[in-house]
Amino acid sequence: MSSDKIRVFVVGLGNMGLSHAQAYHANPGFEIVGLANRSAVKLPPALQSYARFATFEEGLAKTRPDLVSINTLTDSHADYAIRAMEAGAHAFIEKPLAATAEDAERVVATAKRLKRKLVIGYILRHHPSWIEFIRIAREMGGPYVMRMNLNQQSHAGQWATHKRLMQSTSPIVDCGVHYVDVMCQICDAKPRQVRGMGVRLTDEVASDMYNYGHLQVTFEDGSVGWYEAAWGPMISETAFFVKDVMTPKGCVSIVMKEGAKSSDMETHTKTSTIRTHWAQLDQNGQYVRPDRDTSMADEPGHQALCDREQAYVLKAIREDLDLSQHMADGVNSLKIVLAADRSVREGRAIDL
Repeated sequence: MSSDKIRVFVVGLGNMGLSHAQAYHANPGFEIVGLANRSAVKLPPALQSYARFATFEEGLAKTRPDLVSINTLTDSHADYAIRAMEAGAHAFIEKPLAATAEDAERVVATAKRLKRKLVIGYILRHHPSWIEFIRIAREMGGPYVMRMNLNQQSHAGQWATHKRLMQSTSPIVDCGVHYVDVMCQICDAKPRQVRGMGVRLTDEVASDMYNYGHLQVTFEDGSVGWYEAAWGPMISETAFFVKDVMTPKGCVSIVMKEGAKSSDMETHTKTSTIRTHWAQLDQNGQYVRPDRDTSMADEPGHQALCDREQAYVLKAIREDLDLSQHMADGVNSLKIVLAADRSVREGRAIDL
């Protein structure tokens, strides 16, 4: 294991890019050698001393990094990742991995061919509460009914960010990869078919893009998953956060604290309480076990999760971790949400 600092070039300084940059700044295993963003952005004091580059190309050529952290719009991910790896760097890519399944497979193939580390930004995989949620669901056993959503009522700068994202990516693709990845971790069976539905609730995005969508995916063992995502000032705050898994033996749910708002990024990952309910009845038809509420009050916040995620990137590089399954899972979840997006546009179910 090398103790040398990993020299990292960060491209894309939106919400996630800034958080990842701060994680690199705080971790003594990394040294930031450059930052790039396509437009002017106000940096926190901790990041203001680092070299700034106008373009990805300039930064990559001048910094010659060990790692490129790619946090740009989805349609640039594959190109940037492949060019970074061909230049000798490892790659961290914020989700989704790419805009198409073919591009995602090209990125993975490049990582394997050049023996580079490729880590995809599935932040929930580093969250102790979500790890516990998945563990309880798997312990109960399938088949599963998995119900999840993350609707975001957004305005001002956040709505502007969402509109930029929708230039290339729908909400069910951008957000859905996280929760479909969770479904696939819970359910061992292969996905079989996906259906998607979407509605354009605004005239502020392109006519072929929708800002509300949901998908239903069926698995070979009979399990089903549902996911809903929406962005915009018209989106309801009612039941905006549902994370619930039902099984023959009971169910496990994430229960948000009262008053939580969909516009608060912390609510996108924080779980507050995990509630476990067992279905077993006694001879009088009463429940054998009371529900169990597990408090997650001390769970990490958004920045702490980014710190954990980038610590994993460091570990993957230094300890030469085998990321084959991680990359395969990234492609698999992306294929499911892209098929759902195709289903929205073609008005039919898509076999996987």
